Amino acid sequence: MKKRMLAIMICLTVATGMLAGCAGKPNIPENGGSISGNVIDEGDKDRDLSAWDDEEDVPSESKMNKFMSKNNGGSFNLLGGSKSARVYTQTCEAACVAEECDASYTTGMTCSPEIPFNTEEYNYVKENGFLNTSVTPLSTFAADVDTGSYANFRRMVNDGYGLNDIPSGAVRTEEMLNYFDYTIDDANVSSGAFSVQYETGTCPWNKDNTLLMMTVQANQVESSHKGNNYVFLIDTSGSMASQDKIDLAVIAFKKLANTLTDADSVSIVTYSGSSTTLLKGAEGTDQDAIDDALDEAYMHCYCYGGGTNGSGGIEAAYKLAEDNFIEGGNNRVIIASDGDMNLGITDNSGLVDLITEKKETGIFLTTLGFGSGNYSDANMEAIADAGNGNYFYIDCMDEAKRVLCDKMSQTFVTVAKDVKFQVEFNPAAVSEYRLIGYENRTMAAEDFADDTKDGGEVGAGAQVTVLYELVPAGEGTDIDLKYQEDRTLTDAAASDEVGTVSIRYKAPDGDTSTEEEYAVRLTTGSASDDFNFASAVAEASMVITGSDHMGDSDIKNAAERAKDSAAGDEAREQFAELIGKF
Repeated sequence: MKKRMLAIMICLTVATGMLAGCAGKPNIPENGGSISGNVIDEGDKDRDLSAWDDEEDVPSESKMNKFMSKNNGGSFNLLGGSKSARVYTQTCEAACVAEECDASYTTGMTCSPEIPFNTEEYNYVKENGFLNTSVTPLSTFAADVDTGSYANFRRMVNDGYGLNDIPSGAVRTEEMLNYFDYTIDDANVSSGAFSVQYETGTCPWNKDNTLLMMTVQANQVESSHKGNNYVFLIDTSGSMASQDKIDLAVIAFKKLANTLTDADSVSIVTYSGSSTTLLKGAEGTDQDAIDDALDEAYMHCYCYGGGTNGSGGIEAAYKLAEDNFIEGGNNRVIIASDGDMNLGITDNSGLVDLITEKKETGIFLTTLGFGSGNYSDANMEAIADAGNGNYFYIDCMDEAKRVLCDKMSQTFVTVAKDVKFQVEFNPAAVSEYRLIGYENRTMAAEDFADDTKDGGEVGAGAQVTVLYELVPAGEGTDIDLKYQEDRTLTDAAASDEVGTVSIRYKAPDGDTSTEEEYAVRLTTGSASDDFNFASAVAEASMVITGSDHMGDSDIKNAAERAKDSAAGDEAREQFAELIGKF
């Protein structure tokens, strides 16, 4: 049976169209809107099979056949009539073993996988509620610069998901907000580690309330690190044998490798049933060695497959990162996976514990999520949060380029670690407040000044955008207390300040925190495009997740406001188009 299952894995038909851009249209089955799998037939005319322009970045058909002949026998056949389609299926001749094949697996027949059920995993998000400022004046949370939720949401919409088909846990408002760029005016650029810009205006979904938007940007610094020590940890299990998974991952890593210098080091580890080291500490300019190792990872996936021992791969990758550690450098493990781990440590909490232990080595982590159907967003986000890391979802070549090339410094060059925010609201100005998003990053107030408590990591030039819905003083719900009356306010409460935001952080190689503080006041004048767009993102997120605090939120209003405030930004225009489909 194991050999037969291997044959099925090897005979996987690979999907197309996803890699040319971020607007592919895979088929959606009738069974509840779940992904139908990566099967192409003559009737699938929505896919642009000619748009693939990176075929040179994955192994050629000839190279695949040589590898198959050497290892398993059999051959890979190119489907779709075009090399650019990169659609492969393997005949069963060598993969099937006679005593385990039945009539449906005869020599020379082409195998196709059964369409899988949708087993995607998302963590439950308990939405933040309103808090009384007099009772709880401090709002404390860790920085989060992940954007995986938005790219995954885009994939779902492009796959044909309806408004009610998207799992609520798949949409994390902070990751939706932080996907987009916002303007920091020159007047607000500081000489410190961070620059802060804020704006207030009427809350679009509750006209009686005020919306506060704050964007915190890590200032660009002249790089002083002594090179990159990268370990590419690639999932080559059977479930990764798909064009929107292993193909895209290999090409993405090759694009990243093209940017490296001789001061950089690259190691490559694969994992399926066990881990395999394909490259140890190669110079960043040794492109041939890196490409060959990535090609081998690609062929391992299609030719071997197997289960997913993620914990074993993580152990091996961190060991390699330690062996090639660069003092003063950027030491980082980059995981490419669909997150579906079924061997070794498989539960979310166990993986988090493993990563938490590994982060003490001074090695940072980036997780890159791929694919659909069995995708575990829960695992990919959780281990990034636990490992001094960041999390991205790669749904197309454009996104791979954006994350790994265009925003390389934000993705990989950590300028501040254990970044925490604490906002103290003024009870004389704000009766109640609600933090929109960041539910899995909230902290106890006393943890803000505790340097043993983990915060978030922020790269050079990266932004953290935060929205609060504020209930003005004199409004909201009165709370009658038996043992105390109105608390005495300080003289500062009589000022025009709405609150104060404090930012606490450590240097990438430091253990002691530095703190910066900024006063926040009500702003006047017309709302900026940034404010209107960010509010549209939040409003759409609340509609999609069925928020208890959505008020008068409307997806069409959000789409219109997003379109009007796109200001020529292609990413914003794309978002407006996506939510306009609902």
